[in-house]
Amino acid sequence: MKKRKRLKMMMEEERQNQDKERKRREEELREREERYKREMKEQEQMRDEMKKERGMFKDEMRQEKETAKKEKENLQIEIDRLMNRIENERQHNEKERKRREEEFNEREEQYKTLLKEKEESDGKLREEMKREREEQEKQRLEEKQRREEQYKTQIKEKEREMKEEMKREREEWEKQKERREREKQICDEQNERLKSEMEGIIREKERIERERGEQLEDSEKRLKEERKMREDQQKTLEEKLKLLEEQHEEELMRRRVEWREEYEREKEKKICSETDHSLQRANKDIEPAEVRAENKQKNVFDRLHLEDKHHNKLRAADVLQITEHSLQSHESCAEEELIQTFLQKLLMMNYRARYIKTKQNNEQHQIQQRDTDSSDDEEDIFNEKSLSNEETSQSDLIHPMDVQMAVFHRADVFLKQLMVTKLSQCQYALPLLVPDPDTRQIEFPLWTFRQIHKSWKIRNTNNEFISQTQPIYRAQTPMVFFFRFGSVSSSKSQLMNRLINERHNTFFHRHCPYSSRTRELMDGVVEITWFCPSGRDTDQFTECVAFCNLHGDAGDHEKQLQILTDMSSVNVVLLPRLHRNNRHAATIQNLYKDSKPLICLFTEDESTVTEMRKGKYKIGLKDRNQSDVSEELRRVINACLSDSSHTFRLEDVSKHSDIRVDEEDDEDCRRGRAAAQQMMSLLEKKDLTEIKESFLPHQEKLWHQWSQKNRELHRPRADETEMYIRRKHSEMKEIRQQQHESDISEFMKCFIKEMNSDAANEKMFFLKWLRILLDEHISADLSALHHKYDEKWSTVLKLKEKHDKSEQLRAEQTELERISEDLQAAVFGVEHIMREIGQIYESCSSVKKNKKDLQVDFSSLPSLAAEMMISGSPLELMDGDAAHVPVIWISAVLDQLIQKLGDQRVFVLSVLGLRGSGKSTVLNTMFGLQFAVSAARTTRGAFMQLVRVSDKMRTQMNTDYILVVDTEGLRALELAGRSTRHHDNELATFVVGLGNLTLINIFGESPAEMQDILQIVVQFFMRMKKVRLNPSCVFVHQNISDVTAGEKNMEGRRRLQERLDEMTKLAAEEEVCDAECFSDVIRCDVQKDVKYFAQLWEGSPPMAPPNPNYCENIQELKKTIISHASKSDGMMLTLLKDRIKDLWEALLNEGFVFSFRNSLEISAYRKLETEYRKWSWRLRRAMMETENKLHNKIENDVIHEIKETDLHRELKKKSEEVEKSMSEFFEKDADAEILIQWKTSFEIKIKELQENIVRETKRRLNEVLQQRDLKKKIDVQRTHHENTLYEKSKELALKLKDKPNDKETLKKEFDLFWEQIVKIIRDTPAIRDIDIMRDVREILSDVYESAPVDHWRESRDIFTVLNYDDYIIFRKSKKCGFKWAVRDAFRTVKLSAEDEAQIRSLVSDVAQKTNRMIQSFNISKMGYNIGCIHHLTDYITARVTEHEERSVNYVLKNEFFMDLVLSVCKRASWMIAYQHRLFRDANDPVIYVQKKREEYYSIFQKYCHGSASAAVLERSSVRN
Repeated sequence: MKKRKRLKMMMEEERQNQDKERKRREEELREREERYKREMKEQEQMRDEMKKERGMFKDEMRQEKETAKKEKENLQIEIDRLMNRIENERQHNEKERKRREEEFNEREEQYKTLLKEKEESDGKLREEMKREREEQEKQRLEEKQRREEQYKTQIKEKEREMKEEMKREREEWEKQKERREREKQICDEQNERLKSEMEGIIREKERIERERGEQLEDSEKRLKEERKMREDQQKTLEEKLKLLEEQHEEELMRRRVEWREEYEREKEKKICSETDHSLQRANKDIEPAEVRAENKQKNVFDRLHLEDKHHNKLRAADVLQITEHSLQSHESCAEEELIQTFLQKLLMMNYRARYIKTKQNNEQHQIQQRDTDSSDDEEDIFNEKSLSNEETSQSDLIHPMDVQMAVFHRADVFLKQLMVTKLSQCQYALPLLVPDPDTRQIEFPLWTFRQIHKSWKIRNTNNEFISQTQPIYRAQTPMVFFFRFGSVSSSKSQLMNRLINERHNTFFHRHCPYSSRTRELMDGVVEITWFCPSGRDTDQFTECVAFCNLHGDAGDHEKQLQILTDMSSVNVVLLPRLHRNNRHAATIQNLYKDSKPLICLFTEDESTVTEMRKGKYKIGLKDRNQSDVSEELRRVINACLSDSSHTFRLEDVSKHSDIRVDEEDDEDCRRGRAAAQQMMSLLEKKDLTEIKESFLPHQEKLWHQWSQKNRELHRPRADETEMYIRRKHSEMKEIRQQQHESDISEFMKCFIKEMNSDAANEKMFFLKWLRILLDEHISADLSALHHKYDEKWSTVLKLKEKHDKSEQLRAEQTELERISEDLQAAVFGVEHIMREIGQIYESCSSVKKNKKDLQVDFSSLPSLAAEMMISGSPLELMDGDAAHVPVIWISAVLDQLIQKLGDQRVFVLSVLGLRGSGKSTVLNTMFGLQFAVSAARTTRGAFMQLVRVSDKMRTQMNTDYILVVDTEGLRALELAGRSTRHHDNELATFVVGLGNLTLINIFGESPAEMQDILQIVVQFFMRMKKVRLNPSCVFVHQNISDVTAGEKNMEGRRRLQERLDEMTKLAAEEEVCDAECFSDVIRCDVQKDVKYFAQLWEGSPPMAPPNPNYCENIQELKKTIISHASKSDGMMLTLLKDRIKDLWEALLNEGFVFSFRNSLEISAYRKLETEYRKWSWRLRRAMMETENKLHNKIENDVIHEIKETDLHRELKKKSEEVEKSMSEFFEKDADAEILIQWKTSFEIKIKELQENIVRETKRRLNEVLQQRDLKKKIDVQRTHHENTLYEKSKELALKLKDKPNDKETLKKEFDLFWEQIVKIIRDTPAIRDIDIMRDVREILSDVYESAPVDHWRESRDIFTVLNYDDYIIFRKSKKCGFKWAVRDAFRTVKLSAEDEAQIRSLVSDVAQKTNRMIQSFNISKMGYNIGCIHHLTDYITARVTEHEERSVNYVLKNEFFMDLVLSVCKRASWMIAYQHRLFRDANDPVIYVQKKREEYYSIFQKYCHGSASAAVLERSSVRN
């Protein structure tokens, strides 16, 4: 127990000791915290004091400004008061003068009156009056002059008084200024004294160095002379030389110490007279260099408000969203806005992103300028005060490259990549090796280079041009490395710019705008750029060359120096002069001994280029013309490159140790790359042209077949029956079934598996890597195919030039087409993979079950696409290869978007333009997107991408997202032969109808091609009835070099508007719509919505940067778009889904207007349709008359054979008349030039119609002949058949005497007998059944080809409609506010009771008259002929036209005529069918014989029952 107690006590003591120790430590920690807080508080107090002093200084300056402003205002008030007084006096005098003039005028009138009354008697009086008038005029002039002199004297006195007063005030101001100047002068004199002392020290140092250099040279000369005579004393002399050098070095060090101490003493004196802020800065100078550098770098991040972005990085998604700041053009901004402004300009490819003024600097400059202006009287040219102030303000600026690098360090990996890609597009140098400001570790940002491609053109040995496009990280090129040792007077970066592009600052240098002396984040950074030749003689270099630039002293950055000197082809070093004792002498000596070319540039040397030995050059820069130096250096580099075979590849930099590679350091990036590489391994050794067919089976042949059948289903021909349509549906289901049964490739399984991962960052890396690797995989094969195509095209051209039409030319052209198809098939990207997923989903959705080899449920697939859209990736809206919208897939993706984001409001912005007009470039520049813009990867179909609107802007814009729709270029040459016009018109209509605003992109000033397409779009909108649309457009003219194009093209804009209005009216007449102008259909204000853009490039590619004026134009366009969005309601995502579906359905139903170039062609074609209807009816009517004549002759046994030649002869006269009428129409019509394109096709059509009419008439008449002859034959053989029947019955009776009731045998024997009878009519053609409504639809579709397709399915019975409001449009629609039919398709237009009664009377009368016409056709005797329907339609057309020509205030739509024809024919069809049935029953031999069968069978049965039956048969025979 005692032990236990002792143990407890010991444990308790131990615990107490631990508690004491813990408390002590806590107290120490608290003390440290308090001490730290006190220090922080003191620092805060110091900062507050500094802020107060700065505020006091600003207040004093503001008070001085306000005082000066008030004094100026007082002076101005006094001046205004005096001027008012003078003006009042002048007005008073003017009134007096006018009064006198009026008095004089009154007197003059009196004199004139007197003169008129007494003209002869008052001559003397006239002379007196004249004299008096002259005297008065003279007095008036004298009075006027006297008063003017008096006014001038007063004004001069007032001015003199004001000047004296102002002079006194200025003198007082000058005295105050002199006092301030004297105070400043004392400081300047102290600065000058210190400066002169420093210059003296520097001169003394240079003198000692010169003396030492001369001594060294003398020593070397003596050594060389003595070496020949005394070789044995060489070691002794070297020791003496070393001793001498050490003595010199010690003496120099001693003097340097003395100079340093003296300098420090002077500096301390200066410090004593400066503010606390200067004391603090001096204290910082005492700190170690690294600590000072870190503090300065931290200060940069703090000033740019990036201190919290070390872990919470800037994201690309936040930068790309629409903000209020992104809509403003900022040439200057506050420091806190520098980052936003820099990124905004950079994402818009504006290379002025590096040249941004800070507003603070601008204000200081204005204050200084006012100070300078106010002291003009006393300041002179030798006063340097303002210059020193300028230098002081410059040192406070943040260096532009610090802004760029600060963003680079604080951006996430995706924003870094986007940023570097945009820097490359701006033709700026890119960060290659970057020291981390926090860890000082060197980073190689390889990931940021992955999306950059460079193109260049070189000449081979045969002087042929070879074009190359490569991802820059794979390109193997020579590399020239520039670096410096020590401080040099010449700018290395500026020298490199002159080598690469004299017109553009590829590397930022000290002489660039808004540069400053302080540069905190660039030391140790290596930048790289590439010179890309254009194949012209003016190229600086004949091949693609990389240039690397190490910023800062290379001696301080040994790792970067070692890496790049090892990898370079040529090394270029800048230094003041070459000294053996320089601390970098060993490094330079090693480079000199190395086999690589070395070029030394001496800033303190005036010599021209000198080759020290092979591959080693030196060039002086001092006091030399920069152009000469650049030319010499370029010549030397070219010579070195021609002798060097060493090449540089960007990826190889990652092989060096001790540097951090961003791709390897990021776990998500590594995983994404591994997954993408696993997918790419499946494509190895596969023919590029067969990849899509092998790995993406759902989208190639089967999807294209389904799309084609879907089009056919939506555009049925009039003669296609419901059975045919059902068969189409069945075929489409079969294709979906085949798609569903197709295996999912391993490639697609990998993709779906990766996209279903939960790691969002890894997924984004995976998609990026997959795009990069796919581009890399196909680029080589695509380049080879393009080269092969060029060679084959050259061969075909040469054969054509020789006018060779041999088999070889045809074979070469066939091969060229095959290569062209291979080029189309070889393009393979993520969009094709997503298209495959879409087709997998649609096939599963159609079959309503999952695929057996799909690892996930098919309903989850749209979620993958929705997530991609949310993350900023584009999604294919229209398949560019099949020219089809996968509506089921797109609807499912939008449903998922709604589920993830909510039913957001979007503003749809689409773009439309010809191929190569720069549509995608506009969108990429405006929103920082990355739509494909190269020729090899041009946009096909249509893609949509979401651009987020910031929370603050949502309330202003009334929208949450902008949905950007990019489209393929119209009139693409490679699509020729694929119904290009139809496809272009359809695509244009789709994107204009879908968009709230469409950018009409035009390259140049002429909108001719786009005018034609817009006319088709307008005409389609007028024909469309189901979809409510409210589109608008903005015209964008690109590549306009004249800055005054907007003002000069007012006339062009007016003509554009007139042309569009004219075509709109023409289309409105054709579609019976009341549209007065283009903006009634598509809103467009040509005064505001026509933009003129500068050319994209500032120079000639490939080295030209984007034109800043182009970027400014883009910014203005962006403001216009946001303005449109603010005034628009946009649409919810649910409405967008329905809009896409309805619009695409309407497009599928419409096949007519898309085949035409413009509205003029449609109008001309419809005119031709009307004439064709007349021509065809004349031929049919003539043939019907001929048929009636011949039918009567057949009945009367006049003719026994019908020949086609006879029918042609009968029709010849009418045919010649029609041909003559056709020729006159095509030659003399006002639209003859347009109509000529259809002349041949309609001539063929008429001939075919004539042949068909003759063939059908011959068939019908021959059938009548056969029926007549067969009836005669049947009647002749009737007795024979009855006798045969009697004999057969007797034989059968004997056989069946034991089985009198065997009915089955009786029936079988009769059937055999009957088979022999009907043999004679078996080959006779039966009279066919008729389908009247099919014939009606066929006639209407043939004659009215332009009728809307969906009208056949939606036609109404015109006899049962309640009113005819939907069938009319008023000639003038002002009273009903009805702008145009398409927009207001759902609005009600009321007819008056009188008009309603007139139309109903017309319908009723037409029905009655057509019934009588049908009875007059005598169908029961002549049979049914399709000419009857032609006759009816012709009559109805005439009646409708006659009704419209009356004085009615409305126009009947085409739908009225078509519904009237369909309703009349549908109602009359039973009568026509009944009469035709009577004709068939009377004339069809088969029916005649069939009727006799029962009668003969009855007789046969009776014969078989014995004599009683025979008697019956005999009586029956007698009776018959």
